[in-house]
Amino acid sequence: MTHWLTVWRAAQLVGVSRGALQQQVRDGALVLTEGLLSTDELLRLYPATQLEESGLLERVASIKDEAFGKRVRERLLPSQEVLAQRLFNQTQELADVRRCLQRYHALVVALQERIYALQAQGATPLVLSGLQDFVDQGLAQALATEQADLLTVMDDMLKVMTAQVMVRPSGHEFSVEGHDTLLQAGLRAGLKLNYGCGNGTCGMCKVRVISGQVARTQTFDYPLSEAEKSQGYTLMCAHTAASSELTLELLEASGPQDIPQQQIVTQVRGVSSLAPDTRLLHLQTPRSHRLRFLAGQSVTLGLTGPGGSDLHALYPVASCPCDDRNLHFFIPRNAQDPFAQQLFSGNIKAGDAVTVWGPCGEFVLAEGHRPLVFAACDAGFAPIKSLIEHALALESAPSLSLFWLSTQPDGHFLANQCRAWSEALDPFEYELLSETDITFGTLQMARAMRTDLFDIECDFYLAGPEQFVCTLDAELRAVGIPAAQIFTNVLARPVGVLV
Repeated sequence: MTHWLTVWRAAQLVGVSRGALQQQVRDGALVLTEGLLSTDELLRLYPATQLEESGLLERVASIKDEAFGKRVRERLLPSQEVLAQRLFNQTQELADVRRCLQRYHALVVALQERIYALQAQGATPLVLSGLQDFVDQGLAQALATEQADLLTVMDDMLKVMTAQVMVRPSGHEFSVEGHDTLLQAGLRAGLKLNYGCGNGTCGMCKVRVISGQVARTQTFDYPLSEAEKSQGYTLMCAHTAASSELTLELLEASGPQDIPQQQIVTQVRGVSSLAPDTRLLHLQTPRSHRLRFLAGQSVTLGLTGPGGSDLHALYPVASCPCDDRNLHFFIPRNAQDPFAQQLFSGNIKAGDAVTVWGPCGEFVLAEGHRPLVFAACDAGFAPIKSLIEHALALESAPSLSLFWLSTQPDGHFLANQCRAWSEALDPFEYELLSETDITFGTLQMARAMRTDLFDIECDFYLAGPEQFVCTLDAELRAVGIPAAQIFTNVLARPVGVLV
């Protein structure tokens, strides 16, 4: 029997990204019916022999391994209460189906008895005989035992392990796994959600539950009115999905203009060396006051320097908005940047207070399904890394390509991260270039792009020094790339200000 799946669920079942399936739909290889995929269509493109290698089956088959089983229990499976509620909902759905089938069966039996009665009353034998044969064959076919296809079985299992959330009116989807709240799961999926404290105090993450059920995961202080409760409103930060399918009504940010300016006193979690001339600064926000920002944006960092002076510096955030408490920054050595000088001299240590103002900047991912090309020079990799992690969470781009130019010997300070992305993700490829002459290196990058990408309609994201961005931007425009598909972020130097 044909089973109908959303694109999100189908991608989970066959172990590919949602963007890959969406590309198959755009290419005509898969056909959607009212926004859903049939298991027949999916098995035609991904036959059962390939499903044996899918990520889901590997996870299920490995549950016997004790370490893996523990990891599944801790990270993939929900709490016992939520799991019990989802199982109850599944059982209730199964009971409803059985009751419906029993009613249909009773109707068919009653129809058979009516045919026998008409025969006894002398009705036309030929007509009744043909009708009787038709009913017998139909009933035998309906009651025949047939093995459910693999995708249907896996889908039923997934409904217990993970919940699917549909967002209205945007139509975005995300999954809830493990002990995640709705807010955590939505942010991890790359959604631009409205929220504030993250602990049930401010009420900014209030949403309306249209269908499905939620379960409370923590106490909250925000007082929902009786009218709001009756209309189905709840807080995303304090609830998770109790049913396998959930529909929420909420407004998402459409761009940087919808993100409020914030001032947060953070704490230095750590300072580590990525390369001789590059430091990783890890800041952590309070649990009750997280930084809401979009991937690719920048913030101003401030601290008290020697002699009581105030040091301020503008840096792009290098981490993903999905982890809003832990903020990463790649700080290059810069003699004209007092903040960087304090960092490299060891005067900024774990436990120190650093004030964050922001976010700012328009260098964010645009809506769309085109392949994405990222180009960075030196520390311009910081906003590019944030964009890549966000794009991977969205799973909407059919492919991602990274070109990273270094103008100094240790400039590719996260080459291992690029290699890990490439090895783990089929649609990700990268190329590292080294050249002390920034203009010549940028032209080399343009030639490398021209070889593989200029014939494909892509969106280009460029970040780095002004000379790099302007040169590459001009090269892209010269070969006909529309200006609307080129997004730039010039990292100004110096970036530090002594007040």
